[in-house]
Parts: sequence; C-alpha cells; structure tokens
Amino acid sequence: MNVYDFDNTIYDGETLVDFISYYIKTDRRIWKYVPKLLYIYFKDTFHLFTVEQALNAYAGFLEGYYVKVDIIEEDVKKFWDKNESKIKPWYNKVRRDDDIIVSGTTDFILDEIMKRMGIKNYVGSSIDKKTGKFERLCFLENKVKIFKEVFGDAHIDNFYTDSMNDKAMMDISDHVFFVTGDRIEQIK
Repeated sequence: MNVYDFDNTIYDGETLVDFISYYIKTDRRIWKYVPKLLYIYFKDTFHLFTVEQALNAYAGFLEGYYVKVDIIEEDVKKFWDKNESKIKPWYNKVRRDDDIIVSGTTDFILDEIMKRMGIKNYVGSSIDKKTGKFERLCFLENKVKIFKEVFGDAHIDNFYTDSMNDKAMMDISDHVFFVTGDRIEQIK
C-alpha cells in the first residue's frame, strides 16, 4: 500500500499556516498569537522540535484561541473551498482507494478535504475542542506509533513525504519517495 504525508507532499503548503492565515484575514483576535506562531513555524521548518516541545509550543494558541472559535466547521469548509485547488495534480494521477494519509495536520481540518477527495484511510493530530489540548500529536516518531494504533501491522510498500521529520515512517517503509514541489525522487 501507499502511505502519504499531507503538507507539502500532497498539499502545496502547510495546512495549519494557511488556515491561520485565513483567520488573520477574518478575525482580529488571532493577531496577539502571530509572534508565537511565527516562532513555532521557524522551529518546525528547521526541525528544531521534539514532540513534547511541539505540544507545549502549540498549547497557548490552542487553549487561548482555538477553543473560542464558534463556527470552526463552517470556517473549515470555507477554507477548503478556497484552498482545495492546492492539492498537487500528480497525486490525483496516482491515487488509489487503499491510500493512507498520515499527517500532523489536525483531524478537524483533514476531515473535510479527505471527504472531498474520497480518501477513507487517514489519521492526523487530534485536539479536544473544549479544552484546546492535544489528544494526539501525529508528528515525528509519534506518526509511527499512531499509524500502528490505527492501521495495525499494515505493510507500507511506498511512503511519500517532503521532510526528514518523517524519518521514523521512512524506516518502516519498503520504498521512500521525497516530494519537492511536483518533483518526486525515490530515496530508498
């Protein structure tokens, strides 16, 4: 089976960054979190986080802002109406019904686009809407743990990613393909 990372692999960009940008344009309350979010983005981009550090870094934003958004489901639909076109064309050419997406993106954002794309097998990070606390963070070595919890001993023939953050997933895959833009290079 084929397993894919989502951000910068299938989706042309970082979903969370784009989603926050959506709110920057529509909700002034988010502005006080922008400096911290830029710091988080920098650390993530340069792979300077452990799972625990990522959990702590996002906590203030999630607990202070995310839980106060009343119409999140509507906003997610509007977000994907605008950003669905950022799904990379190469993926639609190779997509199979048994594909699995394993992403650090939160499930409340993934649910809508996976439904639109007809993808049934996926897992992402999960946040408690009432508290803003992570129930699971699908990031770094946690991706393998969560993949195995959800999909058991499913064998990964091909894994597609854009980042060495996914080294743990690479290690359990027969073949690995590195995606840069629309260029795909086999690295294992």
